[in-house]
Amino acid sequence: MLSLRIISRLLDYPNQELWEHLSEIFENVDECSELTEENKTKLKFWIAQNKQTRLFDAQAEYCGLFDRGRALSLLLFEHVHGQSRDRGQAMVDLMQQYQQAGLELDAKELPDHLPLYLEYLATLSQEQVEQGLNDIAPILALLAERLSQRESHYSLLMMILLSLTTVTLNQKPLSEKVSKETRDDTPQALDQVWDEEQVTFMDNAACDSNTQQHQRRFANTIQPQYLDINSLMGEE
Repeated sequence: MLSLRIISRLLDYPNQELWEHLSEIFENVDECSELTEENKTKLKFWIAQNKQTRLFDAQAEYCGLFDRGRALSLLLFEHVHGQSRDRGQAMVDLMQQYQQAGLELDAKELPDHLPLYLEYLATLSQEQVEQGLNDIAPILALLAERLSQRESHYSLLMMILLSLTTVTLNQKPLSEKVSKETRDDTPQALDQVWDEEQVTFMDNAACDSNTQQHQRRFANTIQPQYLDINSLMGEE
């Protein structure tokens, strides 16, 4: 499914390669038959806006959203299992699904990274894609609402993904709960993370992985405002 490949790339860290291919991606949106004409228009507008943004500014915005705190983490299991042992088993299970589909991961990639998961779904049948998106629909809704309340244009990408699901969510209570959350990306919250982080000079070889650095930085410190995403399922 082409739209999943496009959104996967747009949700990944902005780099020079992406900026050089934005015009091509813009044109490819018209080929996404699974999207409504309205969503095609919105997605093309989103891409056009990015084309007018300096790459440095786009990178700064991306890091400010997705690397400051855990509430907007693009690691799916963060919103389900946190740092519990269940997350490890979920990772293993997802890795097996990738391997069965012939997808080989780089050593630095975590299997529950949303852009990677979308790349995986894009290789499957329509029925499997629908089920895969349905499985993460509550997480997408949570991210969409948090991004929307932070007035981020990235919320549109989550909403388009939600439009491809067959899940009905209780959006109103979700909006109310998110509005009452304590932000974990404030200077005070981030200062607490650094104050509580244990400094170590061992195993510096692992420091070349941005993902591992992110995980170590936020592990066992400030806990995000987890919501019972299963309670969001049902009629609006």
